[in-house]
Amino acid sequence: MKAIITAPGEIPVRVDINRDFEDCLVSGALTEDGIQYSAEVTTGDADVDADVLTKVVDPGLEGDILWVEFGLTAEFKAVSSSTADLIWKWQARNKDGTWVDLHPAVTETDVGTTYKSRTQSGYFEPETNFNRVPFEIRLILQCNEANQGRAKVKNSSYVRVVYRVV
Repeated sequence: MKAIITAPGEIPVRVDINRDFEDCLVSGALTEDGIQYSAEVTTGDADVDADVLTKVVDPGLEGDILWVEFGLTAEFKAVSSSTADLIWKWQARNKDGTWVDLHPAVTETDVGTTYKSRTQSGYFEPETNFNRVPFEIRLILQCNEANQGRAKVKNSSYVRVVYRVV
């Protein structure tokens, strides 16, 4: 959709008010194999959420989300326990708003001490508390044992949002 924008005494200009923006969630120094990760985060107290990654997605212009696509990959393990259980989920919200779950919480039982890669992906319909840009996204993690859950986010993770500038 295009709108005609004019300022007093200026020539009318046709402007596309729909924007398509993609943001990679992890970056850093280049690697030989092209794989990068966010910093590793270890849980603290048992059964308490730890933020693995939080990022503001800000395309520079505010607007209403038409649709949003996620490709989110993280790796999970226990530090040293072979019996630790992890619970994790991705969430998003309008900037400084209330968190919305992007999927039901995932439970990893007896996760072990070797990283396991997990991906959540697809399209998410705008809803109350997650319907505007800029917005925030985060991955939270819990472990049933103190100081045992560990996670990191992979550089293949991205978010693509199509929105109408307001």
